[in-house]
Amino acid sequence: MNHDENSSKLPRPLKVLHATHQMNPKAGGVSQAIVNIIEGLSELGVENEVISLDAASEIPHGIMVHALGPGSGPWSYSKKLKPWLTEHLSSFDIIIIHGLWLYHGYSVSKMIRHFKKNKITSEPSGKNNQRLFTMPHGMLDPYFQKTHGRKLKALRNIVYWKFIEQYIVNGSDGILFTCQEESILARETFKPYRPKRELIVGLGVKKPPCFSDIMQTEFLKKCPQLTDQTPYILFLSRIHPKKGVDILIQAYENLFRKLSDMTLLPKLVIAGPGINTSYGQGILKKVSESQRIKNSVYFPGMLEGTAKWGAFYNAVFFILPSHQENFGIAVVEAMACGKPTAITNQVNIWREIEEGGGGFVSEDTLSGIEGILEKCISLKDDEIKILGLRAKTLFQNEFSIIPAAKRLLTEITAVISSSTPATQPQ
Repeated sequence: MNHDENSSKLPRPLKVLHATHQMNPKAGGVSQAIVNIIEGLSELGVENEVISLDAASEIPHGIMVHALGPGSGPWSYSKKLKPWLTEHLSSFDIIIIHGLWLYHGYSVSKMIRHFKKNKITSEPSGKNNQRLFTMPHGMLDPYFQKTHGRKLKALRNIVYWKFIEQYIVNGSDGILFTCQEESILARETFKPYRPKRELIVGLGVKKPPCFSDIMQTEFLKKCPQLTDQTPYILFLSRIHPKKGVDILIQAYENLFRKLSDMTLLPKLVIAGPGINTSYGQGILKKVSESQRIKNSVYFPGMLEGTAKWGAFYNAVFFILPSHQENFGIAVVEAMACGKPTAITNQVNIWREIEEGGGGFVSEDTLSGIEGILEKCISLKDDEIKILGLRAKTLFQNEFSIIPAAKRLLTEITAVISSSTPATQPQ
C-alpha cells in the first residue's frame, strides 16, 4: 500500500473486520454505509470482511460476509459469535464495530480485551497491533434519549451504557464519526464519555448513474400526475414523524395563502415508504382535505432504481425537514445529481452543506421550513443552476466514496503507526 505516508509503512495490506447486527440491504442505514465504506477501502487496497448476525440469503453480493444467522431477543444475542471470533479475530489488523446497543459490539469488544490481556496475535513479532474502532452511526445522538415515545428505550440505554456501552466507546482506540455535528452531539448524551480519540472520517455515497430518458419515464410512471415539464420539490425518505413531513405539508399550504400567483409554487412530491402507517395516513388525510394543496402534493410511494434517480434528476430542489438525521444519504444523493438541498440544522451534515454553499439550512420549525421554501421558489433559474453546481462539487470533494475512504484509511493507519498515547477530548 502506498496511498499515504502512514499506510506505506505497513508491511502488508490492511485487513479490516466490520462487525454489525445485519447486512440485509433492505435494512438500509448502517448496512448501506458499510457497503460504501468497503467499496472505497477496497479501491485503496484494503482487505475487508464482515461478521453479521443475519442470514446468508440476506447479504449483499460481492462482499465477504460471515453471516451467522439471526440473533435472538432485543439484544440480538448469538451463541455462534464468540467461537467465530475466537478462531478468526486475530487475523485482522482493524476491527470496526458498527452501531451500538447490541450483542455484536459487546462480544467483539470483550474478545479484543481478552486477546490483548493474553497477548494473542498473528504477528511474527508477537506484538499485538490490533486496533478497535467504533462507528456509532448516530446512535449517540441525544435526540433518541429525549424524544417522545422512547422513554422505555431511553431508560434501557442508560442501563446498557452503565454496564456495557461505556466500556466499548471509551475502550476503543477511536470513535469514527460521519461529520463534525455528530461528534459534538455525542458528547451530550451519556456520562462518563471519554473516548480515546474522536475521528471525523465522513461517509462516502456512490456516484449516481448518468441521467437517461428512461429514468424520467420510470419516475413519471410512479407519479403520473406530473409531466416532464412540471417543476417540483422532492422529499425522498421515510414518511415518519422524525422526518418532519407534517411540518413540510403545513409550510407548503401556508405558502399557498401568501402567493397571489399559485403557479409560482412548484408541486411537492413526497416519496418513500410509510404512507400506510397511522402517521402516513394522517398526512394523506390532511392533504386530501385541503382545497389549496390536494392537487399539488403527490405520494408515489417508495422509489427505487431508475425511478428514484429520475425523481432526483428532474427535481428543482430536494428538501429534508428532519428533526434528527445523522447523515442523510438521500441528501447527498440529491447533491450528486446536481440538486440544491433545503435541510434543517438537525441533519448533521448541515455545517458542510452551509459552508459548501450547496443549499439552504433552517431550524426544524414551521417558520423555518416555510422560510426555506420561500427561498427556493424565489430563485431564478440561473441561481438554482449555480447552487446545483456547488452541491455537486461538494459531493465530489467531500461525500463521494474515494475521498471518504482516504480519510478513514489515513486516520486508522495513523493510529496503528502512532506510539503517542491518545488524548481525551476537551
